Amino acid sequence: MKIGVLALQGAVREHIRQIEKSGHEGVYIKKVEQLKDIDGLIIPGGESTTLRRLMDLYGFKEALQQSELPMFGTCAGLIVLAKDIVGEEGYLKKLDIDVERNSFGRQVDSFEADLNIKGIEQPVEGVFIRAPHIQSVDEGVEVLGEIDDKIIAVRQGKYLGVSFHPELTDDESIINYFINEIVSNTKA
Repeated sequence: MKIGVLALQGAVREHIRQIEKSGHEGVYIKKVEQLKDIDGLIIPGGESTTLRRLMDLYGFKEALQQSELPMFGTCAGLIVLAKDIVGEEGYLKKLDIDVERNSFGRQVDSFEADLNIKGIEQPVEGVFIRAPHIQSVDEGVEVLGEIDDKIIAVRQGKYLGVSFHPELTDDESIINYFINEIVSNTKA
């Protein structure tokens, strides 16, 4: 399968590497027209305000709001997919969740953790860097993981969101979950 990574900023190369290690084709998505040639899209972490400005500049907001592609957001990508962000309106509004930015602290408070994620047998390695958490979920959103009573992973239909950076580890279990459980089932 062809899995695109929105290549405007963030850990794009690291996501591509994980897609390819999982046996699929990773595609750097820099133009809206490329969306028609992929089976799923990853919106990587980075800085969510910058990411939104770049998405506006290159016409991705409207295209992705209308798109039926399966999408996976990590860290800032989760914020971009959220219906609401504490203190402001959401952007793409694909996940019916309310997200709080930087809820695990500043850059110096970054940490790694082994996480129990529903649907994945072994613990998942996660890197938290100025990470958000999911403050609340609406009906129809499945909570997949929590840490310290904070929701850090959710799924709603063909949309997956996590607070952490799985791409900064050698653990491909989350990307495999996205491709095998969400993208494959959407295509079927």
